[in-house]
Amino acid sequence: MTKKILVLHTGGTISMTADDTGNVNPTENNPMTQIDIDWKHLDLTVVDFLNLPSPHIKPSHMLALYHKIRETAGQFDGIVITHGTDTLEETAYFLDTMAIPEIPIVLTGAMRSSNELGSDGVYNYLSALRVASHDKAADKGVLVVMNDEIHAAKYVTKTHTTNVSTFQTPTHGPLGIIMKHDILFFKTAEPRVRFDLNKISGTVPIIKAYAGMGDGSIISLLSPDNIDGVVIEALGAGNIPPSAALELKNLIDQGVPVVLVSRCFNGIAEPVYAYDGGGVTLQEMGVMFVKELNAPKARLKLLIALNAGLKGKELVDYIEG
Repeated sequence: MTKKILVLHTGGTISMTADDTGNVNPTENNPMTQIDIDWKHLDLTVVDFLNLPSPHIKPSHMLALYHKIRETAGQFDGIVITHGTDTLEETAYFLDTMAIPEIPIVLTGAMRSSNELGSDGVYNYLSALRVASHDKAADKGVLVVMNDEIHAAKYVTKTHTTNVSTFQTPTHGPLGIIMKHDILFFKTAEPRVRFDLNKISGTVPIIKAYAGMGDGSIISLLSPDNIDGVVIEALGAGNIPPSAALELKNLIDQGVPVVLVSRCFNGIAEPVYAYDGGGVTLQEMGVMFVKELNAPKARLKLLIALNAGLKGKELVDYIEG
């Protein structure tokens, strides 16, 4: 049976080339569009949707991708999005929280540009097409396919600056693997609360906690006039220095929503310690603890919730759920 697959190229290393000095830059003609894929079971529609290095990607671009996916609902059996790796996990998570169709939606990229020795772009692209056309990949949320592994958008993160095995899922591990002749899923993604947004705006900074963080920290410069919310990358299980906690309380008292994750690579932040600045006291003052997301994704979660109009208990239940 022929599968109709929509491919949306957005730029990134996978569509770049290196010059004689090793500097990598975008190209006018995406190398991925030059690949001759003669798979009889695939009917590809390929669109150069964007051509941006991933640090240039904004939530507005993510929303545009979502709207494109919604516009084409019912026309395709799967979707592949090529993307730069620096913010790939954020775009994947954003799309995973939107009201997407229940077809395979796969993001992939490359750690080496198209003309570098050992380039991984074509292989990852073909792997993504295999997953997007596989019956078992449907209704598993947005997937990230890199280096023969299939990861859930919610949990996957980039862990190495240059290694081709950079994308990993801390604590959980991948959802599945890509074999030579088959695809194996050994986990299923959790259900999501999904939103249908027409706009995305707001300022939500991420602040990393550190030893000695005290009076006059960057938190003291924030107010409802210049931010819509804030994400704290806290120490350990979810703690910050006492002076910084007082500055956070001042923000919360002014109506600014504050969410917290741990700066640790593995594990989940939770209110355990009851000393000044400990997680218990932070939760009591109104800090919301986010489960199993890193700071960039927690930022998007809060931004999406605010744009969806969530407030009060409804906001707390969604953020902490």
